Amino acid sequence: MSFTVKPEVIARIRPMKHSDVQRVAFLHHAAMGNSLWAQLGTRFLREMYRGLLNSHYFLGFVYEEEGTIEGFIAGSTDTPKMMSAVFLRRFHRLGIAALLGLRNPKVAFKLLETAQYFRSSDEGLNIAVPAESLFCSFTPKLRGKRISGHINKVLFDTLYAKGHSQVKITTETDNEGANRQLQRWGFVSQGIFTFYGKEMVTYVLDFPSSDRVESRLWFP
Repeated sequence: MSFTVKPEVIARIRPMKHSDVQRVAFLHHAAMGNSLWAQLGTRFLREMYRGLLNSHYFLGFVYEEEGTIEGFIAGSTDTPKMMSAVFLRRFHRLGIAALLGLRNPKVAFKLLETAQYFRSSDEGLNIAVPAESLFCSFTPKLRGKRISGHINKVLFDTLYAKGHSQVKITTETDNEGANRQLQRWGFVSQGIFTFYGKEMVTYVLDFPSSDRVESRLWFP
């Protein structure tokens, strides 16, 4: 099923900027409070997004209404290279932010598993899929308005225009809403893996086979 684009929604989407970091960190923490990065606090998230925005592998877009960011999506053209560079360049800042935001010492041990994510999430794939949709968050008032579909399309179209034929997304197996939405988009499960003690599933969307995705740069 093709995707009907609403111009009034697209008009409220734009590339993420450094001035958006505080609001994006807040939205990330509010929607994904149990995730590892969120447990390290909003200060850590701010430092992380500042680093991501300085990476040419990063793709981020926000949805804005009346001057307030109500949602965002963050992805990459090559997640392993992006994260390696960000942690290397901002190791000191991220380390201090993590220590200051740490509330549960057990979380520190989970950080040691981070490097295993890329290997684990790629298990079962015929070829490596470097392009990835990483985080997406919206305020509750936007639920049911198909805003997330539009911002996903902007990310996927952009990746396709940049020469990528597939995108990867991972989510928890018990996240029924996310799994349902991904399958509706045409994502195909590539297998289950365990990460941070959670059962996760890797999905891949093939752009040439999708009637929802087009090779298009929405922003110059």
